Amino acid sequence: MSYNLLKGKRGIIFGALDENSIAWKTAERVHEEGGTFVLTNAPIAMRMGSINKLAEKTGSKIIPADATSVEDLETLVAGAVEELGGKIDFVLHSIGMSINVRKGRHYTDQKYDWTQKGTDVSAMSFHKTMQVLYKQDAMNEWGSIVALTYMAAQRVFPDYNDMADNKAYLESIARSFGYFFGRDKKVRVNTISQSPTPTTAGQGVKGFDGFIAYADKMSPLGNATAQDCADYTVSLFSDLTKKVTLQNLFHDGGFSNMGVSDAVMEAFVEAEEK
Repeated sequence: MSYNLLKGKRGIIFGALDENSIAWKTAERVHEEGGTFVLTNAPIAMRMGSINKLAEKTGSKIIPADATSVEDLETLVAGAVEELGGKIDFVLHSIGMSINVRKGRHYTDQKYDWTQKGTDVSAMSFHKTMQVLYKQDAMNEWGSIVALTYMAAQRVFPDYNDMADNKAYLESIARSFGYFFGRDKKVRVNTISQSPTPTTAGQGVKGFDGFIAYADKMSPLGNATAQDCADYTVSLFSDLTKKVTLQNLFHDGGFSNMGVSDAVMEAFVEAEEK
């Protein structure tokens, strides 16, 4: 159901790779709510995905950009303002990558040049994006910038590896830059800490399927889906949340406040009795 929450609003959506990605679902929902946007991803990711299909479906232009390159981001932001006919109202940063995870390197045996690359892609790119938006004065007042994160930034999830550090850094950037963006431009900056979600990127984490099942049993409302996250993101882009900023917002069916659930306890008891 559409409520025209984003009618007349313009934005940039990073990271839509395929139909499983949260950014893809968010782009579809933004389109349904009347928003217009530019899609962007790294050139290599665009070759791997099917972003052209999404662009056609939503009537959007694609502007490729390496989010670790300030020059690319400057071209992207200027191009988006020109393409959309005015300043930006919303931005979704949905980017994350760990070569250590991809290559199976344990957290205690990182290859540090890989670590630095992952930090640049997963976290520093968020600072670079906001810095370009800030310097170009490209955001409308009361605009909204959202980045996707995960609660491994606060708690230990061993197989999440160096991505946990990247997400902690990402959340810190959101708070620190969000202060200046709010004070100077009346722009809000938040992160959404989403349930484990079977995206293409998420499925690269060891034991991911098992953890999805565990999180679902732990959460009183069950895991939040990619579609649920898209709906929540739309609410943060809308004028209904104009005074929400500097927040890390848990969107996980209650998982983040749980110690243990009946369902998980019952599973352990049954295993012990066998």
